[in-house]
Amino acid sequence: MLTITSGGDLRTLLQDADLGKLHLALDEGEGTSAFALLDTFDAQVAAAGLLLVLTDAGLHLLGGTEALVQERAEPDFIAQMPAGPVTKRLSGIVSPLRTLMTVAEGTLSRHGLRVLDDNEKTHLRGTLWVLDAGKAGAVSVSALTPLRGYDKTLGKVKAALSAAAGKGKVGTMLEASAALRGEDPALIGKTRIVMSADEKAFKAANDIIRAQLVAARRQEDGIGADLDSEFLHEYRVALRRVRSVISLFKGVYDEKQTADLKARFGAIMARTGRLRDLDVYLIERDRYLALVPEGFRPGIGKLFDMFAAQRDLEHAKLTAYLDSKAYEKEMARLEKLFDKTKALSKGPEANRHALDYAKALIWKRYRKVCKIARGIDEATPDEQVHELRIECKKLRYLMEFFAPLFGDAEVRKLIKALKKLQDNLGNFNDYSVQQAALQEQADALAGSSEPDTVEIATGIGGLVTVLHNKQLEERARVTASFAAFDSEETQAQFRTLFKPEGEAKK
Repeated sequence: MLTITSGGDLRTLLQDADLGKLHLALDEGEGTSAFALLDTFDAQVAAAGLLLVLTDAGLHLLGGTEALVQERAEPDFIAQMPAGPVTKRLSGIVSPLRTLMTVAEGTLSRHGLRVLDDNEKTHLRGTLWVLDAGKAGAVSVSALTPLRGYDKTLGKVKAALSAAAGKGKVGTMLEASAALRGEDPALIGKTRIVMSADEKAFKAANDIIRAQLVAARRQEDGIGADLDSEFLHEYRVALRRVRSVISLFKGVYDEKQTADLKARFGAIMARTGRLRDLDVYLIERDRYLALVPEGFRPGIGKLFDMFAAQRDLEHAKLTAYLDSKAYEKEMARLEKLFDKTKALSKGPEANRHALDYAKALIWKRYRKVCKIARGIDEATPDEQVHELRIECKKLRYLMEFFAPLFGDAEVRKLIKALKKLQDNLGNFNDYSVQQAALQEQADALAGSSEPDTVEIATGIGGLVTVLHNKQLEERARVTASFAAFDSEETQAQFRTLFKPEGEAKK
């Protein structure tokens, strides 16, 4: 099967392609009808080379080895949608934490499509979908399948379309999705930073913060609508990156400006913390229940019922804040501050070239990570392991911020190596934080006269014990995780990319 997507009229494209003695036959079609393009906010379906189209006739998945269809169903989390070939295919593609949503709407027409030779024998057969989202854009999608004995024809059409692709006439499903959504395919759910080696560190910092503010604001509607927990997560990640720039780009802003920005962004972040904590607990509900013996599960179940009720209250509080005039005014001021930048007070490193500045920051942080990790053994206090986690996160942020200066592909390799260590350290930290939070919940229940108090407290005790053991297991893996990261190859890559010129070998 050959799947073809085009930002223009696919019929014209096929007719213009150099198919030799082959020609195209198209039936009159079935008229037009309404469609909705479904995907996650960050286009996970399209990124997998697929388009998910909802019509009155059903749920259609275009692309892949064959077009799939099942009964009509409104977008939801994949696990909550009716079983069928479409949802089965998407279950390994769409994150269970992301909900499907309508990302584009319009009209579609479908036509039977055949490729014939000069004797009017059909070689290839398929269906042409023309999806028109109005002002956003229109795309054509077709899947052609050879009849028996005509595989060579399919190869010929592929070659002809490859030539057309070189002229920009054939695109990917992600590009088709972006056209219908009216977005840049490279920026769906992402941010792009353009950075040059000789630009000033001050400009680089401002550009990164500006992009992250845009990313944060794009999540607000999803948070308010409570579509899925990832909107709040991505919002917090964007603001955390802003705060990291302010903290890690030392000397770019003066001390007073740095303190002011930290306080302002910190105040916004503080509003989101409790809701995110509750989201994490509820996401882990089934796993937590499975961790403890059966006798503890009724209490754990009631504890999570409490968390669910608390979450509803916290979501209402956060939504009211995000809808408030005070929030809108503060965000508008911050956006203006980084759009204009004249009101920002520069520090002593503001005019340093971005490449030199980036190398100095990343190399220093890398060496600090290695120093801490190489000193960890069985007797090392947990606080030092937590410090390593924080330093790894700082190193990763710096590498991601400055990736455009060093080559995205090269930096991604190193981040992939670092991520394995971070995952280990992140699990260690999560188990630690969860134990402390659960203990606080138990302490809060201590004076309660509610009938379920004892049962919930017993469940908490059992879960804390299990989490403590899990934390010890992760603690034991830290040294091995760092050894895997600290390979000679990784060391050489860090030196090549980030070691400042003229620095003594250490």
